[in-house]
Amino acid sequence: MEIKTVGIACDHAGYALKKFVIEYLENHQIPFKDYGTYSDMSCDYPDFAHALGNGIANGDVYPGIGICGSGEGMAITLNKHKGVRAALVWSPEIAQLTRQHNDANVIVLPGRFIDNKTAEKALDEFFKTQFEGGRHERRVQKLSLIHISEPTRHAQI
Repeated sequence: MEIKTVGIACDHAGYALKKFVIEYLENHQIPFKDYGTYSDMSCDYPDFAHALGNGIANGDVYPGIGICGSGEGMAITLNKHKGVRAALVWSPEIAQLTRQHNDANVIVLPGRFIDNKTAEKALDEFFKTQFEGGRHERRVQKLSLIHISEPTRHAQI
């Protein structure tokens, strides 16, 4: 994956893991832009997810990292932005598959359900894994609402 500047956003439930992820990025000399939140005080995840989603859609950052308690709210919100393919990841294997098959450009981590070691391994896979293209390219192109058409049947799955 080509890394421009990684965008990162979280809510209060993801704040502790975000601090670890920022350390990871600094240790790997990966440039990043922090869209908040900046404490563990209760806040609304959509505010920060939308900021990150806009950053990706505008080309200011690429790829992205979202973190909230379950990861679900952040992923749902991010996926409303044009060009964002946010994937909820709880293991290195899921990080690898979502890059290979879905060309995910945002990894969303569930801050309340994974530890730092798992997050580190998932980030390693996310950043090093390339999109396979091929049959997956057709599928990824169908993710956008403007490409919705009748289902197609293909011999090759």
